[in-house]
Amino acid sequence: MTTAAHPARDDAYTGHVESGGEPALRQLSTLLIRKMSVGPMDNNAYLLTCRVSGGQLLIDAAAEPQRLQRLIREGSPTGRLDTIVTTHSHHDHIGALPAMVAATGARTAAGAQDAPAIPTPSDLLLEHGDVVRVGVHDLHVIGLRGHTPGSIALLWRGGNDGDHLFTGDSLFPGGVGATQGDAERFATLIDDVEQRIFAELGDDTWVYPGHGDDTTLGEQRPSLPQWRERGW
Repeated sequence: MTTAAHPARDDAYTGHVESGGEPALRQLSTLLIRKMSVGPMDNNAYLLTCRVSGGQLLIDAAAEPQRLQRLIREGSPTGRLDTIVTTHSHHDHIGALPAMVAATGARTAAGAQDAPAIPTPSDLLLEHGDVVRVGVHDLHVIGLRGHTPGSIALLWRGGNDGDHLFTGDSLFPGGVGATQGDAERFATLIDDVEQRIFAELGDDTWVYPGHGDDTTLGEQRPSLPQWRERGW
């Protein structure tokens, strides 16, 4: 599936951030997206700020809570944070979660199958097809089983701003997330990625992964047969 290019995208944003460096800012018509690398495993944390209401949502409070709190204040001088969504339960994605909840009072959300493995309780247990809101915007929950049982992605369908997909560790430039050589887990993940993402979304969908640089579905689509054949 392909769609026309969306002119409202911020051409100054590249999707690259340096470990320990300053966040990158993407300015869309009604939503701001800030990306920052935190922690020793170069985790990406994403702050979404609604330009209509001032609401804010953080994706993966992975590490370095003091830097994350500064990021929150870049979007809101009062430090407002409504929701923290955890894409999956692995330790490198939840290291700052207790501190961020304590500092902001934000509600927490995670995939229902992963929530029991996250020490900080999840207020919202998310399933495939659910919706999480940031201000006036809907973020659609896409279950991507395999990297962990309850891994999720979040999709914002921004109209003239294009489609924006936050994939955690389930989809990267160059392949899907690790499944530790488990053929059944890999088959589940590649099926979900193909059926729930590539079959449903256009090539210009922007992908924000849990580590490393951003990509688009169009850049990755030709490699899907190779990924399935190699088994990782």
